[in-house]
Amino acid sequence: MSVDEGTRDTVEYDTAPDVPARPAWRPSGRQRAREAYRRRRTVWSVLIALASTLVVFGVLATAMVHAPGWPRVTDSFLRWDAARQALPDVALGLWLNVRLFVVVAVAMLLAGLGIAVLRTLPGPVFWPVRALATVYVDVFRGIPLLVLLYLVGFGVPGLRLQGVPTSATVLGGLALTLSYSAYVAEVYRAGIESVHPSQRAAARSLGLSSGQTLRLVVLPQAVRRVIPPLLNDLASLIKDCGLISVLGIPLDAIRYAQIWQAQLANFTPYVVAGVLFMLITIPMTHLTDAVSRRYGYPPTGGLL
Repeated sequence: MSVDEGTRDTVEYDTAPDVPARPAWRPSGRQRAREAYRRRRTVWSVLIALASTLVVFGVLATAMVHAPGWPRVTDSFLRWDAARQALPDVALGLWLNVRLFVVVAVAMLLAGLGIAVLRTLPGPVFWPVRALATVYVDVFRGIPLLVLLYLVGFGVPGLRLQGVPTSATVLGGLALTLSYSAYVAEVYRAGIESVHPSQRAAARSLGLSSGQTLRLVVLPQAVRRVIPPLLNDLASLIKDCGLISVLGIPLDAIRYAQIWQAQLANFTPYVVAGVLFMLITIPMTHLTDAVSRRYGYPPTGGLL
């Protein structure tokens, strides 16, 4: 086989009389066939996914619409006039939830990191510190968040201590911080323990102290590895910030929805609050998926 015959499918030459002959790359026929096959496969995958989605949601919608109590459900939860009346106040209350989320998120990330560092301190001299950190994590992970909100929100003011804030919003944020910092501490601890001991040994051999090794070598790697699960905790936190309404006074999104539900004798304001929270949590969820793929976590879902 000659050179021209072997490369005819992959290389074509520009043979214009006034231009020197040089190779001009063009995809071969086989490569073009592969690309066409991939395009057809993608189109078919999208069509199949669309068809199956329409069938599944069509069956679910038909089952709901033809349910005996569907008219009563729509009148109780999906009234447009009630949603229009409640939306301004519920959206205003959501702003309080967002501000509380920002403060609690910063506090829980810092507190959780500190607790995780205390739990991983080596040596027998630090055993009391490790024990206290372990008790903290066990207690505040074990108490349901709703119960903790009642204990902090109503118990702390009952002590009548001088200088202790009595604002329901502040106390609700404190309860959220106590609960979520315990969960975040375990996430950080998993990241710290995932760093191989040889990293510490190499840092110490270079003359770094234990504190410098932790700050400059271990923690940067640990935090990078646990970013996706931390983002999941943040997505859960923004929803749980609505639980401060159980303390009665904070006029957040859920509290405004409760007020409008009582005025209208209708549950549509709660649906409005749920949709507003979804507008925040769904982008955060997709951001978590994107960051997970970037850091090597296997993606889920997809059409192919």
